[in-house]
Amino acid sequence: MQIYLLRHGIAEDAGPNRPESERALNSEGRDKLRRVLKRARVAQAAPTVILSSPYRRAIETADVAADVLSYKGKIVRTRALVPEAAPSEAWDEVRSRKGETAILLASHEPLMSSLAAFLLNSPALHIDMKKAALIRVDCQVFGPEPRGMLKWMITPTLTGD
Repeated sequence: MQIYLLRHGIAEDAGPNRPESERALNSEGRDKLRRVLKRARVAQAAPTVILSSPYRRAIETADVAADVLSYKGKIVRTRALVPEAAPSEAWDEVRSRKGETAILLASHEPLMSSLAAFLLNSPALHIDMKKAALIRVDCQVFGPEPRGMLKWMITPTLTGD
């Protein structure tokens, strides 16, 4: 299975009376996401399912991914992808869909970088997961501890402009 880890794009600043979960993407965030996802499309990224944190900026990120990558299915919201979730919770979500060939997870830090390290069976690995960054990890075994292989990472800086 190809597993794509997509950190949400740049979002609006939090207001004093605004819940963190309701922050929306801003135009720069959408732009950077589109650039990264267009590169991913060239690399033949084609998720068969997209999962998202229930936070607004992650859902909007998943919507951009669905558009750019021509995904026609439903975006599945899951609490296993909120920022404070454990990598093992996200892995359980992935494992429950092991019949899929490619899964995209739209989420937040610190979960995305810790999940990448978890998938690579390297918990001490530190990954600088910028906003709108996308990582591809391939997994063939779906036991309690994954044994993934890093295939690539795309950051907004790599897309030029």
